[in-house]
Amino acid sequence: MANTLFDKIWDAHVVQQVTEGPTQLYIDRLYCHEVTSPQAFSGLRARGLKCFRPEKIFCMPDHNTPTHDQDKPIADPVSKAQVDTLAKNAEEFGLTHFGMMNKKNGIIHVVGPERGLTLPGMTIVCGDSHTSTHGAMGAVAFGIGTSEVEMVMASQCILQSRPKTMRITIDGTLGKGVTAKDVALYMMSKMTTSGATGYFVEYAGEVIRNLTMEGRLTLCNLSIEMGARGGMVAPDEVTFNYLKGREYAPQGEEWEKAVAYWKTLKSEEDAVFDKEVHYDAADIQPMLTYGTNPGMGMAVSASIPTTDGMGEAEKTSFGKSMQYMGFCEGETLLGKPVDYVFLGACTNGRIEDFRAFASVVKGRKKADNIIAWLVPGSWMVDEQIRKEGLDKILHEAGFEIRQPGCSACLAMNDDKIPAGKYAVSTSNRNFEGRQGPGARTLLTSPLTAAAAAVTGVITDPRTLI
Repeated sequence: MANTLFDKIWDAHVVQQVTEGPTQLYIDRLYCHEVTSPQAFSGLRARGLKCFRPEKIFCMPDHNTPTHDQDKPIADPVSKAQVDTLAKNAEEFGLTHFGMMNKKNGIIHVVGPERGLTLPGMTIVCGDSHTSTHGAMGAVAFGIGTSEVEMVMASQCILQSRPKTMRITIDGTLGKGVTAKDVALYMMSKMTTSGATGYFVEYAGEVIRNLTMEGRLTLCNLSIEMGARGGMVAPDEVTFNYLKGREYAPQGEEWEKAVAYWKTLKSEEDAVFDKEVHYDAADIQPMLTYGTNPGMGMAVSASIPTTDGMGEAEKTSFGKSMQYMGFCEGETLLGKPVDYVFLGACTNGRIEDFRAFASVVKGRKKADNIIAWLVPGSWMVDEQIRKEGLDKILHEAGFEIRQPGCSACLAMNDDKIPAGKYAVSTSNRNFEGRQGPGARTLLTSPLTAAAAAVTGVITDPRTLI
């Protein structure tokens, strides 16, 4: 039987299949951050165990790190305890640790690909749902729980039930101002946040082939928001060109061998998926969310849906969401004043995202009513921003660049949106309280975020491009 890309990687990593039970799967790379690892280390310590293959494990703080004054002690005691604990655990167990101010530090899902730690054909896990990001490199990557983190530390294996497979094909050419983030928000608006539950998704089609590596990383990052176990893109020349010369990527003769193998990592022509979904690029416009889950999205120029045709339970949920957001059904959001703009996160904190943002604000000025947080996903991104002179463009427009970290994606550090305030955000989740208690989040692409940053209101970025 013909194999899918997922089948090829999964099957190559099966250690054993438990009869009428899960698969014991070998894991190539475990990423650890400060939030979901402490109990795993404590579990190892309680059982007198060491990490089975410490060289396969990479640790770095990102969720709790402040995005300013990182050279000083962290003021928040909870954040400081978690960051310090990760450093101590990594030292005790002999693991690679990229701490704050280390030039290799950043958001773990940004650092992995840019350093060449994430490679095609790998199995990759982390105690974080957005581990799906790494699937963009042609890997099987997924988030796991803390007890599973301990399992991988102890054995370099994990027990997993094999997910079903889905292929989402998007053909055509994306229009002006439409980015990978818009593609993801569009898919979620069609499929809902549970439409891919139980599936591992492969993205295919002309649109996907023409995406940059950064665009593919954004797309796979958001797979989890459709309920998917993970998302992936078959490696190709875009992947190889991105990885060549990266610090941890194979070099010399090993590179040639690796590429020869990576070229085999694609779904065979007659491979059968459990589900096939198709979209047309012509239907996708710049998007934004209007509700309290990532599936509540619409074209930036459209109007919020009405409750016509909704069942009672759906109406109740919709009404609760609108009450929280302060919106009304049928309302257009164009021209709606906003308070904060956040560029960053493992979704849109890469160099391409800063280039896009800068392209809109160049020659313009930040609106007086806007507080903007521009947060690189890593120190490598920060360095590239300055190397390309984007920092000067942004500074002249009235913006400052903060230090790397998860920042305002989630309310686990100092960068919290105040209650009742509206934040146009390039992050991945808009749940109630996600960016701070009472915060109201509208998810968009970097282009749409930039448009709001210079106008002070929700704006169709195509009018400024």
